[in-house]
Amino acid sequence: MTLAAFGGLFENSEKFGTHAMESAAGPNPLLEPWTKPFGLPPFGRLRPAHFKEAFECALAEAQAEVAAIAACPEPPTFENTVEALERSGGRLRRISSVFFTLTGADTSSELEAVEREIAPRIARHHSEIHLNGDLFRRIEALQAQRGSLGLNEEQARVLERYHTAFVRAGAGCSAATKERLAGISERLAALGTRFAQNVLADETSYLLILEDEDLPGLPPSLISAAQRDAASRGAAGKYAITLSRSSIEPFLQFSARRDLREKAFRAWARRGESEGATDNRAIAAEMIELRAEQARLLGFESFAHYRLADTMARTPEAALNLLHSVWRPALAKVREDEEALQRMAASEGGNFVIAPWDWRYYAEKRRKAEFDFDESTLKPYLQLENMIEAAFFAASRLFGLSFTERRDVPLYHQDARAWTVKARDGRELALFIGDYFARPSKHSGAWMNCIRGQHKLDGDVRPVVVNVMNFVKPGEGEPCLLSFDDARTLFHEFGHALHGILSDVTYPLISGTNVARDFVEFPSQLFEHWLEQPEVLRRFARHYETDKPIPDALLERLRAARQFNQGFAAVEYAASALVDLALHLETGENPIDIVEFENKALAGLGMPAAIAMRHRTPHFQHIFAGDWYAAGYYSYLWSEVLDADGFEAFEESGDIFSPSLAAKLETYIYSSGNVRAPEEAYAAFRGRPPNAAALLRKRGFAAAAGAKA
Repeated sequence: MTLAAFGGLFENSEKFGTHAMESAAGPNPLLEPWTKPFGLPPFGRLRPAHFKEAFECALAEAQAEVAAIAACPEPPTFENTVEALERSGGRLRRISSVFFTLTGADTSSELEAVEREIAPRIARHHSEIHLNGDLFRRIEALQAQRGSLGLNEEQARVLERYHTAFVRAGAGCSAATKERLAGISERLAALGTRFAQNVLADETSYLLILEDEDLPGLPPSLISAAQRDAASRGAAGKYAITLSRSSIEPFLQFSARRDLREKAFRAWARRGESEGATDNRAIAAEMIELRAEQARLLGFESFAHYRLADTMARTPEAALNLLHSVWRPALAKVREDEEALQRMAASEGGNFVIAPWDWRYYAEKRRKAEFDFDESTLKPYLQLENMIEAAFFAASRLFGLSFTERRDVPLYHQDARAWTVKARDGRELALFIGDYFARPSKHSGAWMNCIRGQHKLDGDVRPVVVNVMNFVKPGEGEPCLLSFDDARTLFHEFGHALHGILSDVTYPLISGTNVARDFVEFPSQLFEHWLEQPEVLRRFARHYETDKPIPDALLERLRAARQFNQGFAAVEYAASALVDLALHLETGENPIDIVEFENKALAGLGMPAAIAMRHRTPHFQHIFAGDWYAAGYYSYLWSEVLDADGFEAFEESGDIFSPSLAAKLETYIYSSGNVRAPEEAYAAFRGRPPNAAALLRKRGFAAAAGAKA
């Protein structure tokens, strides 16, 4: 997942907050030249109050720069309009990227207060740019003359993307409509900020405290982590399960206490639905109404139609067709699996119907029974350090990259680490920052963002790329052991990171991950495949105590179980994606209750009662903490068509590190940003359009799909 608005400064947010009012007494480091390696800011000197002053200055500067471009007395040229826009707002981008990295990875009440104030103002600023009539006339004139301007491929693409952005923002609308569109954008930014902060508040305020008698079934690694979490929250001698996914999912997977599984699951499922100050239901409903109004003002039937018009899918119908093509065979598989789990529970004397808090527990027992394989057997071989090295190894074999850890650069938190990334010829390509451990001040989930993006508009500017995870931090001297899903998440986010690291374009607008929403997940999901390869696992999956490589027998059991429980995974994901699209197909004419809407939509789909959506609407941050994935959560599946088909090219070649395929992958996908339309970029890499059948083979649904046909 990529997030531009996520990203601590000190050992904890409380220490950060104690200095909130010191900025008035001295110079503001955000407004001084940043002379650290790779243009990093002086993190150790930053305080929350610095940001408000810096944003005031940067916004005024950016507004003046844009006004000067719009009022330029000379006829529009690519240089005095498009390139000038690309250069404008540089200070605002730098400060914003640092600020939102911090508010995601180590926030505080002081930072959140600044965020609530500044996010709507930044949204208003961007609206004012794209709704500026004088600017639009200059862009429109250039677009009309594009064939005679002598533009290269990249310049032509940048001009086209600017023109599209202005048109889609409403630059051609009436003054009254433009003012309303700007107001909607500003309000949505304020609501999205509040939505994300509410989810974080619910997650950090909840603890399930356990006693010794509550531990049956839990693996030693989870017990140790729960003991540390309890001690850090003032409950020494007890155990605590948090609402971090890396804590609660293994608890649901292994705990033999059904009553406690239910209690934890209900708290997890009701994030954002507290009926108190952090309740997100009204916020989400208002956001749906505002997006529908925005789409109407821009001439679209719904927000989903508006959003998808500028994607690979083009229409909601295309996205829905793909989702349903997976939903049908996945649902059939889930029905079979549910019966098997019900029989297993009954054989143990369980007089109950399988519920969402039971599925992971009995699925794990079934996997153990059918494949002689469980996570507790595998976890000792998946050390975080080794998995980081495995990702680096795959990147080295594919793209010739090397990674050298840096301890001389200022970082925003003591847990964050940095590596210089170099190319085959020794050139410095990027600074990569990894921030792997969960903490109360960090938003949940995993994401990639850039503190600085790559471009060559004014010299060769190399990127600073950040991966943020939420793995359970081990005790002093203990290794961090990952589940296989954790390791896959690490590879996924590192795939996004490579998309930023390898970027090699001139213009910031089309650099790195600035591509279509339903294409951006392709490079990250494709990279996941290398984790599963025996060549990689035999080398890096080593027992944390003996350093012995993963036994071939365990490796074979892992590979044999790859498609186990895929029906569950597909249904919980697709349910979220289908509800997302349904919400954004609403016209906004009538107010909605999002939970009631969710329940009706799921009933219409035939959602099994034993499975819950992966993200219920009151805490669905992908679509409500900003609009980056709004009406676009389907994009993970859309990109999975590409990644399944794309990796088959390597398998067909007989070499999972095929140099010729890796060169095409780098040239047309990882390094080229948005120079080409995504379908053209994929065809240039693969030699043909994608084949959706590869997705069904990957998921193990090919036979079910064939039977349905």
